[in-house]
Amino acid sequence: MIETTGDDRRFPPALAEVARIRFDYDEGEGVDFEPYHAFDSAEESTDWLRHWTGNHELDGGAYRIFGQDGTGGLAAIWCVRPGRPLAEQPVVFMGSEGECGVVAGDLSGFLWVLADGFGPMEAVVYEEREARPDAALAEIAERYAATPRRPAQEIITEARAEFATFAEDLDTLCR
Repeated sequence: MIETTGDDRRFPPALAEVARIRFDYDEGEGVDFEPYHAFDSAEESTDWLRHWTGNHELDGGAYRIFGQDGTGGLAAIWCVRPGRPLAEQPVVFMGSEGECGVVAGDLSGFLWVLADGFGPMEAVVYEEREARPDAALAEIAERYAATPRRPAQEIITEARAEFATFAEDLDTLCR
């Protein structure tokens, strides 16, 4: 098993495949997600977190930013489980207008959320949205997910319950 270190920025193959998919926003009916082909650097992550919170004493080392929505909201792997590989860390979204939340409890869950037609922003902002399955993303999830397919709503609800204070904890960091 690969251990997570403070500077682990190896891009997971599953996210590299997701980055090859073109997400169609379709006037609000699709998925507003622009995946990256690599994680932002540690410096970029720190700079972003400091600006997002207004707290220039923070270190963004716990976040591996791997995509954004059209307004600049960011999707990241949140390295909150010490000693665990990136694939076992939760995926979070922090929007450009302060909205934030946990999208999935791990990378496998995130892949199934995408396969059900939810991007990171949609999972946080439009949780009551109906599933819109995507065959190409389901195929990626089937190849890489370490867990069986489950509905996005179930994955999102479970992750929010596990990390129930994520948004409040971020709020306490804001200046």
